[in-house]
Amino acid sequence: MESSIYREQDRPADTPVFPDDPLFVDLDDASVLAEAIVDTIRDPLLVLDRHLCVVTANRAFHHTFGMKRQDIHGRPIYGLGDGEWDIPELRLLLEEVGPGRPVMEPFEFERDAPVVGRRSMQLIARAVFDQKRDRQLILLVIEDVTDRTTAQQRMAELLQQKETLLQEMQHRVINNLQIIASILMLKTRKVQSEESRKDLRDAYDRVMSMAIVQKQLQASGHGEPMEIGPYLSGLCGALAASMIGGNTAIKLEVQADTGTVVSGEATSIGLIVTELVMNALKHAFPGGNGGLISVRYTVDEANWRLSVSDNGVGLQQDGARRGHTGLGVAIVEALARQLKARVETTARSPGIAVSIIHTA
Repeated sequence: MESSIYREQDRPADTPVFPDDPLFVDLDDASVLAEAIVDTIRDPLLVLDRHLCVVTANRAFHHTFGMKRQDIHGRPIYGLGDGEWDIPELRLLLEEVGPGRPVMEPFEFERDAPVVGRRSMQLIARAVFDQKRDRQLILLVIEDVTDRTTAQQRMAELLQQKETLLQEMQHRVINNLQIIASILMLKTRKVQSEESRKDLRDAYDRVMSMAIVQKQLQASGHGEPMEIGPYLSGLCGALAASMIGGNTAIKLEVQADTGTVVSGEATSIGLIVTELVMNALKHAFPGGNGGLISVRYTVDEANWRLSVSDNGVGLQQDGARRGHTGLGVAIVEALARQLKARVETTARSPGIAVSIIHTA
């Protein structure tokens, strides 16, 4: 049999109904039990009819908003109080609740209520169907989420403060590294020993390389995964500008697959690339000969390979470049261990390739 308002087959399968069992009907048409259940809910709750008029409210609603039964019974929700419930967006959402859409998505808003003051509230609505009276009702639960919203805002403020502090700290680190590099350069000019001058120059280059890496990390963000391609391109561009300068005979190129790395990995990768590029610039092209230095990064699921190669003089019979001290090799190997990767050096014709290989 069809009802005057809804047909039974129109009701969604997951929509609750008031029980039609005689046991419940005997309890004064289930109204006593229903009101008792409503009153046990700790959050404010309204029961609305299909016209969004208030059928009943629980104790929590009366207590929270200071409204008596005669102030709300039979009145539309948007007419309650001093108009604080007259929210066009909420009205539209409630009007859509029905057989085709029995649940309203959580709706949050802030309002000044006469009793509770400025509060953040979240409303959730669900349609129910009273089969005996052949009518639709809407249960509207009002949850006070002021404390949660305040905590989220506070968390956002703390994260912003942390970001500001990280930026300031990184800025100071870069400045301090540049100051140290300047002091080393001044010392280099004053010492008489060629060996001491060379050691100071190496120290200067490494301090400057750390400053360059820090600048690229600062430009790429703090703590967020960063795209490896733009990061390596920016890093090598800075290295070329500071170490190659106007010497256009040496080219530095970058090729990288799409992928991201976290900040800690990016630091180690950046220092490895810087060390290997510096080594190639110093030793691969003696006599000012031109050449090519290539930086490549490839990814295969969890595995990746970073390689720095050149077409310079290559290795001597003892496996080292002319003038190469081995300190750079030790630094690269230590950084590779941090990345849980291994170092592989391959002789080429001409030049060499140093690869950092990570396998899952």
